[in-house]
Amino acid sequence: MIVERSMHPQFLSNTYLVADREGGSAFFVDAGGPVEPLIEAAERLDVTPTHVLLTHHHHDHVAELDQLKARWPQLTVLIDDREGGRDEIGDAGSFPETVTVGDLEVRALHTPGHTAGMLALLVDGNVFTGDTLFKNSVGGVRAPGSTSYADLRSSIMDTLMALPKDTVVRPGHTDPTTIGEEWENNSFVRVWRGLDKEGEAQCTAFGDPATLVLLGDDYDGGHKAWVRWPDGRDDIVPGSQVQTG
Repeated sequence: MIVERSMHPQFLSNTYLVADREGGSAFFVDAGGPVEPLIEAAERLDVTPTHVLLTHHHHDHVAELDQLKARWPQLTVLIDDREGGRDEIGDAGSFPETVTVGDLEVRALHTPGHTAGMLALLVDGNVFTGDTLFKNSVGGVRAPGSTSYADLRSSIMDTLMALPKDTVVRPGHTDPTTIGEEWENNSFVRVWRGLDKEGEAQCTAFGDPATLVLLGDDYDGGHKAWVRWPDGRDDIVPGSQVQTG
């Protein structure tokens, strides 16, 4: 399997070209751009893209979908039926449990939390996790179409962490990692495993009182915060929205 990646300079979102072999068949994972390097890679590898497989609907993952469809009008675009916000996507098909592209079989794993229809895509020892799991971080549950902290935690701990430890994680933003690395080192996963203690510091989040359970890393060099509201609800919010002291 061949994987080529292009990362948007502002959004830091990844678009992937995945091929079964040189001269074979290929598909794209998301389309946030810039897609020009991937179009060039497809031509250099002499592969025929057949699908765009979308992890979710957010703008930074679909912004350049039209450019891919203009280059390859026959592309089939697939997204989960539970996903909203389809204005930028147009005519997309329903994602089945598996998609076969050339010699590759792509299995869709439903991983709600960041959005209702978020998918992780498992293929040949790799999992494309969209905005659910990043290197030493996790997705938030405050973006449009998000569901809940409980969903996000279950998607990571019950679905993704159940994959073999050598599975390569190719997230929706920035650098790759592995399931094993995140199992051992991801600060959110470590607390969920009971290896590290929850924090108890008082803070404000979006201006409201809360408990800061964990101030972890985020993919952009900032922070992602796990907070607990006075009514006991847990939330994952941008670290920039949390103040302590």
